[in-house]
Amino acid sequence: MPTRIKDFYELVYEVVACVPKGKVTTYGAIAEYLGQKGSARLVGWALNAVHQHRTDIPAHRVVNRNGLLTGKHHFPNPNQMQQLLENEKIKVVDNQIINFEKHFWNPVIELRNH
Repeated sequence: MPTRIKDFYELVYEVVACVPKGKVTTYGAIAEYLGQKGSARLVGWALNAVHQHRTDIPAHRVVNRNGLLTGKHHFPNPNQMQQLLENEKIKVVDNQIINFEKHFWNPVIELRNH
């Protein structure tokens, strides 16, 4: 993997590690925070790769812009993402976070002074 992509992945992991329990963010919000607006898919690829070598990154807290659990198939068990979110008191129905706006954590706002 090229160094620049590897470095980008590490930046993604740093942001995801900041997402508090009971909150979620989106691939696009992370990309925007990192100055790569339009690179939501690259953020998704980074999170797909995280399972191979890191267990401390709460990838289950990252969903698509509509609050859908689009990354659930990258977990060892396809129900694991929903289970982890529900353990944090986030209700999920049909792979959709209920009251998504209430649970949304925006790194552009929350990390702007970092």
